[in-house]
Amino acid sequence: MTGDESVPGSESDFHAELESLLQRADQNGIDVEGGWDCRNGPEHPDWDIIITEVKKTTNAE
Repeated sequence: MTGDESVPGSESDFHAELESLLQRADQNGIDVEGGWDCRNGPEHPDWDIIITEVKKTTNAE
């Protein structure tokens, strides 16, 4: 994270930041679907991140 980025202060802020990150990555041609291990050093928990695309529903459904 760089100094000009904001830090999410709530769950809704986190969701908005994550949504924005995924949209920007997709717009830049990055395949965001998949899984990643995030190792954060001894002072923070490690995370396993899995992203899958969800089919959008239509008005007919």
